[in-house]
Amino acid sequence: MSSLNLDDFTDLIERPDGGVRRDAEARRERQIVPPGALGRLDDLGEWLAAAQSAVPVRPIGRARVVLFAGDHGVAELGVSARPAGTADQLVRGVLDGSSPVAVLARRLDVPVRVVDLALDCDPGSLPEDVVRHRVRRGSGRIDIEDALTLQEAEAAFRAGVAVADEEADSGTDLVVLGDLSVGGTTAAAVLVAALCGTDASVVTGRGGRAIDDLAWMRKCAAVRDALRRARPVLGEQLQLLATVGGADLAAMTGFLLQSAVRKMPVILDGVVSAACALVAQRVAFRAPDWWLAGQSSGEPAQAKALDRMAIEPLLDHGVRIGEGAGALLALPLVQAAAALAAELPEREPAEPEKKADDSGAEEKNLAEEYDAT
Repeated sequence: MSSLNLDDFTDLIERPDGGVRRDAEARRERQIVPPGALGRLDDLGEWLAAAQSAVPVRPIGRARVVLFAGDHGVAELGVSARPAGTADQLVRGVLDGSSPVAVLARRLDVPVRVVDLALDCDPGSLPEDVVRHRVRRGSGRIDIEDALTLQEAEAAFRAGVAVADEEADSGTDLVVLGDLSVGGTTAAAVLVAALCGTDASVVTGRGGRAIDDLAWMRKCAAVRDALRRARPVLGEQLQLLATVGGADLAAMTGFLLQSAVRKMPVILDGVVSAACALVAQRVAFRAPDWWLAGQSSGEPAQAKALDRMAIEPLLDHGVRIGEGAGALLALPLVQAAAALAAELPEREPAEPEKKADDSGAEEKNLAEEYDAT
């Protein structure tokens, strides 16, 4: 039995300030560029103002990429283009600066944080600040067994909450959220199918490194079998994460909810973060108001989850690599929206029109009328 009461998040999470958003909209009406001419940048600027409770909106100066890492036992079935148990290679690519997200983060001057929850490797082979939140070595094979015990799911969830608190306390003003996993998209597809009431084939995609048809069929079968195990625990979100999620997904869900509590905006990356967001929405219905979707990854489960939460991706560049790279590409767009909302000048107020002095004309007309009589 878990001691964690997820219902508390419903009371703790408030929506972004509606009054401030109306003030931001009114300010936008007064700026020199006509409202609507900047398209979605207008909405982004107003959303940021509400999230910050500030008009004009403050620039985003301390963004950070946070990546949750873990291996999934279901990868043993050949459902991924990467070998099972090799997510640590993705982590090393980030740490040594050779991965796409590391390259982009350097260019954008954004720090990257990696949090290991369930990598299948020796913890001594990675830095202490990466592995200190690890819950277990790899998550279980969800088609035949639980990913985690309930106690492990709670520990992972609490780790995600702690990471969110650490980021908020350090002054992070926006998070780009992603994952470093092998088999994670399979677990994410199961969560989305379970919560949306759809079949396995509707949500099963081909992953960042596209798998062939045979691997896709194996992935569909794994999602189908795990889905049967997920349906009986749909009413208990922590148990659902323990049954068919994983330590990294449980931590990401906790991180999203606590970020909303701390009023820290988050840009979601791909299908894994979208699936965790969908679980978090089931916990606290106001939480999605604090999130953006950075990009469309092409994964059907991501599209299904975002549609359910009424979140529209900012970009659609066909970036499938995951690892937070697609969401990081959307960060300059959000920063641009903040800059335009804050720095565009307002129009000069129009001077009232002067009334013509027609008193003399009135006297002349009266005189003419008098003479006529």
